[in-house]
Amino acid sequence: MTSDRSEPGLRSETIRRTNLSSIVRQLHAAGPTSRSGLVARTGLTRSAIRGLIGELVTGGLVAEGPALSLGNPGRPSPIVMVRPDGAVVLALDVEVDSLAAALVGLGGRVLEQIRVERPRGHSSVASIVDDLAGLAAIIRARRVPQLEIVGIGVAVAGIVRRSDGLVSMAPNLGWIDQPLGDHLLRVFGDEVPIAIANEADLGALAETRRGVAVGAANVLFVSGEVGVGGGLIVDGRPFSGAAGYGGEIGHLPINPDGGECTCGAFGCWETEVGAMRLLRRAGRSVLGGPAEIQALLRDADDGVASALAALDETGRWLGIGLAGLVNILNPGLVVFGGLFQRILPYVAGIVDAELDRRTLPAPRRLVRVVAGTLGPEAPIVGAAELALEPILADPARWLRGLDNDRSGTAEFAVRRVVA
Repeated sequence: MTSDRSEPGLRSETIRRTNLSSIVRQLHAAGPTSRSGLVARTGLTRSAIRGLIGELVTGGLVAEGPALSLGNPGRPSPIVMVRPDGAVVLALDVEVDSLAAALVGLGGRVLEQIRVERPRGHSSVASIVDDLAGLAAIIRARRVPQLEIVGIGVAVAGIVRRSDGLVSMAPNLGWIDQPLGDHLLRVFGDEVPIAIANEADLGALAETRRGVAVGAANVLFVSGEVGVGGGLIVDGRPFSGAAGYGGEIGHLPINPDGGECTCGAFGCWETEVGAMRLLRRAGRSVLGGPAEIQALLRDADDGVASALAALDETGRWLGIGLAGLVNILNPGLVVFGGLFQRILPYVAGIVDAELDRRTLPAPRRLVRVVAGTLGPEAPIVGAAELALEPILADPARWLRGLDNDRSGTAEFAVRRVVA
């Protein structure tokens, strides 16, 4: 039986914009590619690729290089690449021990970057945003004044409501219900979208686009510093929950007899595997920050018993918590970032042993645990990717020389609403 209902077709303009997005995403992710390569990867015809590339070149997002012969019959295919200065975003990172700012262009090219340590303590949102503005001014001054910023991405070590950038809780920063989005609008204005997300969510995004998890569809990113954060990629897409609060694995209740967490609960995972707990186990000062962790690892390399015992116990709790997450989430890849990336060589055997003991056989066979490759810069790389997403999703709006409406281009964008 046939239906009398007809399905609406796609307008040619919709198809054009979708195809432009497909090309720019390919070039952004994979780097310079021949026209022939783009034909193979997108499924578009040679003539369609030629026309769309011409449009992107004229619009300033893409450039073409000399044709290279690959030894195949026929005319050599021109090499196509994104222009890093064709779309530049400002990426900001708010960590417990540091602040960072970077200018990042299409293709993930870091044009300028600065990171400064900050004393650990309860700093106000307003003062941190002012400091971020100062860092942004420094790196902007290193580039020509005409450089246009088309978006701002912000990573923050806290639970973020993405719709407006409210940080509902950042216990290691001392924040509760702080309107980070409003403060950023006060300082940076609303000329471009401002997208804000949890730093571990953005670390997961970064490792799947630029790091060890490229090509992986189901990834759990577990990052440790003062606290513990998690980011989840499901079927190639970031998972953040109903409002952006998903992934707070550091506050997974794990030890009924555990100590009090900075969030106010007891027995959270981060009370057993966070940096301060590791340092206490080793009998070291919890105020030393990353330098104290590095000293502990040097002791471990030298065979100091207290350092090795502290790492062993931390690795045991890492494996216990991770086993539950693997059973629930069934990731194909677990990526350790931050502190856990640094200590993985010392605790890998213990983590694996706990996974073998506590994880269901089927998901255990499928999962691998690896160290991230982006290190402490993963959140700021992810912040840049978040800010670039509107350009990747619809590059037609950003072609130069056209009167394009760029409003509403970010899925999660802080905007000033005028009544």
